[in-house]
Amino acid sequence: MNIQRRSLALGLAGALAARSGKAQGSWPERPLRWVVGYPAGGPSDTFARLIAAGIGPALGHTMVVENRPGGGAVLASETVSRAAPDGYTLLHADNGNLVYNPALYARLPYDPDRDLTGVGFIGRFPLFLVVRADSAVADFAGYVAASRQQVPTYGSPAVASPHHLAMEMLKRRAGFDATHVPYRGGPAAMQDLLAGTLDSVLIDCATGLPFLRDGKARALLVLSEARSAQAPEVPTALELGIGQAVAFGWQAMSAPAGTPQPVIARLNQEMRAAIAAHAMQARMRDLGIESAPWSPAEFNDFVLRENAVWRPLIRELGIRLDS
Repeated sequence: MNIQRRSLALGLAGALAARSGKAQGSWPERPLRWVVGYPAGGPSDTFARLIAAGIGPALGHTMVVENRPGGGAVLASETVSRAAPDGYTLLHADNGNLVYNPALYARLPYDPDRDLTGVGFIGRFPLFLVVRADSAVADFAGYVAASRQQVPTYGSPAVASPHHLAMEMLKRRAGFDATHVPYRGGPAAMQDLLAGTLDSVLIDCATGLPFLRDGKARALLVLSEARSAQAPEVPTALELGIGQAVAFGWQAMSAPAGTPQPVIARLNQEMRAAIAAHAMQARMRDLGIESAPWSPAEFNDFVLRENAVWRPLIRELGIRLDS
């Protein structure tokens, strides 16, 4: 009898394992949604749609980009954090919702360290400090010197954006003052710069490079480890002797914690393939975006390093969004 029971148990276990393997192997069986915490038309939405258009056919199902703007992408992050960890609901991730928000808010409806896990990396966006082409300020040393006489204004795409926090970091590292003027997006800030409303803008490569190429704006520095291939004449802050002045905007994909590893691996594989496509790489290079084909583990390690740098700095700067 014991032998019969054991055989029955083994048989049931084998059947369940086969059924589980079949279910996992058949993923996905319906469309996926990629939740973006920003309005349609911006850089996050644009790249999510371009990449989703490549991932969907490879998976055999549509990947729908769903815009849920609001509160530093908190709404989108909460939506995905509370979703079933089955690979059907994904988050467009960036510095803000994975790294900055825990330091910017006293309370959050999600914990990025606990509730989310990395799928893959899209790329990082070098950040430039720019002035009008006809500005009397010739270089960054001149910008700092002018700030001693009259504090300049600088625009950014939003409060607590990577651009805003990078400029506040630069102010601290280089020892000058500038007054922040937040906008609803980088293009609006650049238009006010050209109109003479602003003295300067801290802008990302995707938005700023067209203005530099057209000769409408001039970059004083870039906050990267090395010069941008698309603007090789622009020095880095490190070259100018400003230690630890490195910052980027970046984009990625995350999933609810607990999503099966085979599903994460498949998503990462198809995401990397979509980004590696010739047309996508050409577009990213033209915009100065630096892609990296990281594994989920490599991306998670990158986020940990970002946390160690930016969360203490945000607290030291005293920047809050719920005060």
